[in-house]
Amino acid sequence: MAFLGNVNHTAVTEFILLGLTDDPVLRVTLFIIILCIYLVTLSGNLSTIFLIRVSPQLHLPMYFFLSHLASTDIGYSSTVTPKMLVNFLLKRNTISYLGCVIQLDSAAFFGTLECYLLAVMAYDRFVAICSPLLYSTKMSIQVCVQLLIGAYIGGFLTVSSCTFSFFSIVFCGSNRVNHFFCDFTPLVELSCSDVSVSTAVTTFSAGTALLITVLVIGISYTYILITVLKMRSTEGRQKAFSTCTSHLTAVTLFYGTATFIYVMPKSSYSTDQNKVVSLFYTVVIPMLNPLIYSLRNNEIKGALKKQLDKKIFS
Repeated sequence: MAFLGNVNHTAVTEFILLGLTDDPVLRVTLFIIILCIYLVTLSGNLSTIFLIRVSPQLHLPMYFFLSHLASTDIGYSSTVTPKMLVNFLLKRNTISYLGCVIQLDSAAFFGTLECYLLAVMAYDRFVAICSPLLYSTKMSIQVCVQLLIGAYIGGFLTVSSCTFSFFSIVFCGSNRVNHFFCDFTPLVELSCSDVSVSTAVTTFSAGTALLITVLVIGISYTYILITVLKMRSTEGRQKAFSTCTSHLTAVTLFYGTATFIYVMPKSSYSTDQNKVVSLFYTVVIPMLNPLIYSLRNNEIKGALKKQLDKKIFS
């Protein structure tokens, strides 16, 4: 498949991913490390989903969204990692034009969906702490499903803009992508056409998603902080903070790396730094999220202990 923008140029039908390094020894080392990370990601997130499904005490809105966050992390990591692992073992790391579109759209979808799910989870904590008596009404099954559908719609809108932008770009020169996956910025650098419209569309779409989710998270935690500071009971404060710690940690990790890549001026960091940070948010963070929630959440630890006791003594 090729996009023919100018008959005088040879259309690009595949891309070469330059990856993380050319050093053969380092490639083998990275293959082993990233394979282990990917296996932990799959097992950790699948275990989280399974535990939430089989544990009645976890059938709450917070864990309903957490199970979808775990599914999103699996999808996000799987968009990039398997292809990267294969490329570590090959001398020529190619990806087809169509494969590049699919990888770009998948990364955009799961990345945006993660943003919206983190925002929805922040709103859930806001309702639980600031309006505990109305929690069951405000976070009913119907409301949870509507919030989840809204998150998925947000992801699909971002994908639509990425697809439009990609097919608006004419590739007729170099096909060497200076990255380990098809990300939008390194693809734009290969264009031999005007990319102002496609860049503006993608920036607007991603910026809108980022602005909406940051506002929801920021407002939610501002009200949570005010409510917690008004509590007279020290035990109540500790309990309120404990229910938010895991989520705040996940938010800080994800938005911290996303800000470095998409908000900071490009001149302030190198391409290699860009690759390392991209590796962190596409590969490492999906592994860390289930660990963060399981190690810092007493309800999940209790549910896990109960399920293990059933297996041992059954």
